[in-house]
Amino acid sequence: MSASIFTRRPNSGLGNVKRSIVDPTRNIDWILMAAAGALTVIGTFIIYSATRPRLLNRGADPYLFVQRQIIFIILAIVVMAVVMWIDYVQLRGSAELFYAVTLVLLVLVMVAGAVRGGARLSFDLGPIAVQPAELAKVSVLLLLAGFLADDDTKTVGYERFIQSLFIVGAPVALIAIQPDLGSASVLIACAMGVLLVAGAQVRYIILVTSLSVLSAIAGVISGIVKDYQVRRIIGFLSQNSDSASLQQLTSQVRFAKRAVSTGGFFGKGYLQGPLTNGAFIPVQSTDFVFSAVGEQFGMLGSGIVLGLFGVVLWRIFRIARLAQDRLGVLIASGVFTMILWQMFQNIGMTMGVTPVSGVPLPFLSYGGSHTVAFAMMIGLVQSIHMRRFR
Repeated sequence: MSASIFTRRPNSGLGNVKRSIVDPTRNIDWILMAAAGALTVIGTFIIYSATRPRLLNRGADPYLFVQRQIIFIILAIVVMAVVMWIDYVQLRGSAELFYAVTLVLLVLVMVAGAVRGGARLSFDLGPIAVQPAELAKVSVLLLLAGFLADDDTKTVGYERFIQSLFIVGAPVALIAIQPDLGSASVLIACAMGVLLVAGAQVRYIILVTSLSVLSAIAGVISGIVKDYQVRRIIGFLSQNSDSASLQQLTSQVRFAKRAVSTGGFFGKGYLQGPLTNGAFIPVQSTDFVFSAVGEQFGMLGSGIVLGLFGVVLWRIFRIARLAQDRLGVLIASGVFTMILWQMFQNIGMTMGVTPVSGVPLPFLSYGGSHTVAFAMMIGLVQSIHMRRFR
């Protein structure tokens, strides 16, 4: 027996240690996985606390929404694992197909989508709703990053910059018409982030930003932007208004801010928040989920959530730095930008520093489409990290 020990090869240990360092399974970023997983687990508890009072008042199962979210999470894990194990370069080869399918779905949702709150955002499939705008975030990123990566130069010329805007512009226009300006803003932010890393000149980005602002103003004047979205902007600028037309909008922001501010340092305890339990904040499990965190877990719990987001962003930034090719750098940069922008938008509207946009908080908010979409993004950056030694 002792002889067999001494003749054993050094690299034939337990697990996957015996595999080569270039083997993708040895290069999973477990810190990123742990941080994203922790946020997802926290999200399930917050979703339960935010939906429980309303369900009990209706005599329904208080676990209804959290059970659905767990099913969404299981599906998201499967999708993430598939994306991880596929080489991101191979996925780039199918980017045009994914993009075309996305455009078709965005057109179809305007014709056959369910109308909710004056907008056609999703296909109603019984107990679930599929929102193409969430899937567009992945397909647009993949095509845009691939298009810019095909050029080996370190800068993006004006012609290529304009071509990139056409790639992003078509889905943004379709999403804005739905209308879903929040998701449209995420795609624009993603494009600007990817273009900046790819080497686009800052003056080009400033020009496009200015044109976007002017287009938004023109949309309001022409009536393309719906009245309720105009009221969101007016409500943001007049948060202390007592106007009856703005009452519902301003009151939910006031209650959300009050929930966060009254949570104190340690919070009021899980399921002990009067505003959360009293169901004073509409769509709290989706748009205003951070207010439930602040009221029940206080500054400490909110800080932990923000810290976990910081870890996620740090690991994605690190993956972008370690990526072996331009395509990997640009994909990781786009994921970084989208998560950062949606964090800012969602938490900002909870705190009253940005207009209410309906953008979910990644990993925490209730919903299947965005849960699967962000799982795909994590799968993409993991695929980049797993193949950084090839």
